[in-house]
Amino acid sequence: MARTLLVLSGGHPYEEAPFAAFLESLGDWDITHHVHPEAEEQVAAGAADSADAMLFYDMPGYTFADGTVKTAPPSDAFKAALERRFASGRGAVMMHHAIAGWAEWPQWSEWLGGRFLYQPGPVRGATKLDSGYRHDVDYTAELVGEHPVLAGAPATFSVNDELYLGEVFEADVTPLIRARHDYVAENFYSAAHAVAGRMFDNSDWPHPPGSNLVAWTKPIGAAQMVYCQFGDGPHTYANPVVRQIIANALEWTARV
Repeated sequence: MARTLLVLSGGHPYEEAPFAAFLESLGDWDITHHVHPEAEEQVAAGAADSADAMLFYDMPGYTFADGTVKTAPPSDAFKAALERRFASGRGAVMMHHAIAGWAEWPQWSEWLGGRFLYQPGPVRGATKLDSGYRHDVDYTAELVGEHPVLAGAPATFSVNDELYLGEVFEADVTPLIRARHDYVAENFYSAAHAVAGRMFDNSDWPHPPGSNLVAWTKPIGAAQMVYCQFGDGPHTYANPVVRQIIANALEWTARV
């Protein structure tokens, strides 16, 4: 009998058919895929309690409209369900825009090990500028350690993907992969400018240099979490090394 994989998405656009093909490539899993707001409701009702593995490819808690962004926290039942899961020893894999989820729930970024900000705001007691993004970057990814999540992956590999200039809590995570890319403001665009309708704009945005870490692990309670910044679109979904790393991560975090 196949083990179960619970996938959450929604809150950020993506191409459904290529993503579905990506999910099918990850191994022998019985996949249940929920999209927000149903995803939050299903987890709150217990869907995460029994799933062997869990993949977050969602960015919940935001409403974008008319050049503004509104945020909202998850329900108490959703929070409690994830607490139960991680206390049981079952972990999760977080991909790409999941690092921006739940702006009004600081515990999420503490679990994940970093945060992408759509607006300037507080992070760990300090005010930070909004984060940066850059689409369709061709770069070399470099493994920076040995780990089960990296089994079978070459020491370096090519990626075409979106990169983020945001907050990474490097002191609290175990590094896995770094991007050979300069993480400075002139190589990214302001997320707040994009929300306001000024796409691909980094004027008046003096963001300090940031971390080039694009994949890491971190314990959450009795469980393990893996975050991979990979995942903006079909180019990345089809990348065989990315598929191998995410498949490994699901196996590793599913153990009890």
